[in-house]
Amino acid sequence: MAPSTTSGSSGVDEARNALGKRLRELREQAGQTGKQLAESLSWPPSKVSKLENGRQTPTDDDVRDWTRTTGSEAETEALLASLHTLEIQHAEWQRVLKAGLKPHQVELSEQDQRTKLYRAFEPANIPGLLQTPEYARARFAQAVMVHRVPNDVNEAVRLRMQRQEMLYRPDKRFHFVLTEATLRYRLCAVDIMLGQLDRLISLGSLRNVKLGIIGAETQYLIDPRHGFWLYDDDLVRVETYSAELNLRQPQEITLYEGIFERLAGIASYGGAARAIITHVIGDLAPDELEQ
Repeated sequence: MAPSTTSGSSGVDEARNALGKRLRELREQAGQTGKQLAESLSWPPSKVSKLENGRQTPTDDDVRDWTRTTGSEAETEALLASLHTLEIQHAEWQRVLKAGLKPHQVELSEQDQRTKLYRAFEPANIPGLLQTPEYARARFAQAVMVHRVPNDVNEAVRLRMQRQEMLYRPDKRFHFVLTEATLRYRLCAVDIMLGQLDRLISLGSLRNVKLGIIGAETQYLIDPRHGFWLYDDDLVRVETYSAELNLRQPQEITLYEGIFERLAGIASYGGAARAIITHVIGDLAPDELEQ
């Protein structure tokens, strides 16, 4: 299981370390110590060390200042290209959502134009493509609170609901695997969750949607440590609290495909999946009656 512990960030770490190594080479070629470079840029000495050792991602201005001070302006564009590739791989939410929630939904819609097969495993949240407007609103409200970004929740909900229209397109296929815990987490009001569970039953009957539920008593072969999405055979997307990881290295995609198949293999489908959802609805309904 060790590979899956680092797979979500290994490519990002390698890219950041490679960028830091190149910055160190330029500094050394200029005959400057880290302390000298930091002083010339009015930076704390620790910043040079963090950038060179891949513990901090530079900004565009950091790169430009570095090449200017080390007399290596000819390397600026190549370094910026490497930096922007890294930013795509490791998209920090503070940067992605700085203009609000809507732009990210638009970006997802652009990805939808290219994707034919979606495979998603979610151990905690109902996937966005299966959410009711009310559940989506609760999830977006949390993002606004946690990341302190502009509140355009209404527009974000509208775009998410619009994206769901592709569930009915025959040229696209969807395979969702959820844990029973996903159905039980109290991430919104009980009445909202009951409506959400009812929608799962409905969407699970679509011809191009395959919905699997891993029951609470199921023996796992691989631990469900985090959710992830596979877009065709081209991209793995993992959401963490701080960032969205976009993984494109073939070995990472192959690893996640294998993990998905193992998780999907222990899930219940069809009537058995509906029975699990219905059982959870029965457990939640008494709470709703008491409110």
